[in-house]
Amino acid sequence: MRPSFSLGIEEEYQTVDPVTRDLRSHIETEMLAAGKMRLQERVKAEMHTSVVEVGTRVCRNIGEAREDIYELRREMLKLAHEHNLVLVAGATHPFADWRTQEIYPDPRYHQVVKDLQLVARTNLIFGLHVHVGIEDREAAIRIMNSMRYFLPHIMALATNSPFWLGLNTGYKGYRAKVFENFPRTGIPDAFLSYSEFENYVSLLVRTNCIDNAKKIWWDIRPHPFFNTVEVRACDIPLRAEETVAIAALIQATAAYLYKLHEANQDFRHYARPLLMENKFRAVRYGLDGKLIDFGKQQEIPLRDLIEEYLALIDPVVDELGSREAIDGVRRILTMGTGADRQLKVFEESKGDLKAVVDYMAQETAAGL
Repeated sequence: MRPSFSLGIEEEYQTVDPVTRDLRSHIETEMLAAGKMRLQERVKAEMHTSVVEVGTRVCRNIGEAREDIYELRREMLKLAHEHNLVLVAGATHPFADWRTQEIYPDPRYHQVVKDLQLVARTNLIFGLHVHVGIEDREAAIRIMNSMRYFLPHIMALATNSPFWLGLNTGYKGYRAKVFENFPRTGIPDAFLSYSEFENYVSLLVRTNCIDNAKKIWWDIRPHPFFNTVEVRACDIPLRAEETVAIAALIQATAAYLYKLHEANQDFRHYARPLLMENKFRAVRYGLDGKLIDFGKQQEIPLRDLIEEYLALIDPVVDELGSREAIDGVRRILTMGTGADRQLKVFEESKGDLKAVVDYMAQETAAGL
């Protein structure tokens, strides 16, 4: 059965005080309740009360996904404004302190805090999750195994978290370093079959490590309840158009890998420790770094690798109807990632982090 390659996109936003530019809880303003009235299940709370998450419907193609994510952003911007808040798309807040943040009053989140303690409280980060419909579970595992190789390339394009606790971290994607403290994160090992993955999950459930597979927080996973492969590695980008470009790239990668599998071919699998070297480079240096080409055993500038990557997936782009969205990847190469642009404002404003927040807020609404 050929996969549908349907798309679902989730974005996590910051709710910010318009005066202090610090994070502010949306609970006290009842913004979430108003959002649920308008958007039903497409908006929900996250663990910290200054994080709000939206999710598209199941979209048949990137055109539908673009429409949905643009509409969700527009509605959330409007809701934030109505409740005297500012909506910001950034994977970390430039200077907010996790120690002052409240936990959302939901038993599920309180259980996570109880289990993980300080690690859960410090996890004040904002991501982009992209689901691609791959209904056959064996195909999903095979595609996940192969797609692990491309995660660092995708993460570098999405980097949007250079600051933490008021400091320039020196990383383009510091969110990944914060999230690493959670168990069951990072790039997973390859699995021989879906049943091997299921055995792994049932062992963890049986031994009280987790209560269900949603507590496996890898950068990519077969979703436990939907027939999708979910890429969870990315920072939320500043602009909606960047989110669409990255979602299109993920979808095209899955379609390209499926074509290989269909022809009884495969993309070579590399060991997790090697892939993690590239992940480190991606989040540290972003587009300005070099990744290792394991085939050639050489460092290659990331921008060159992205061009190679785009050529590789090109044969599936038109049948997915995503040519325009994929062109957005080249626009990211030209204008820089959210992290690059945040750092530019930081430099030009002589280190004014409030100016950085203001810029992030403008970019969150750009092009809508």
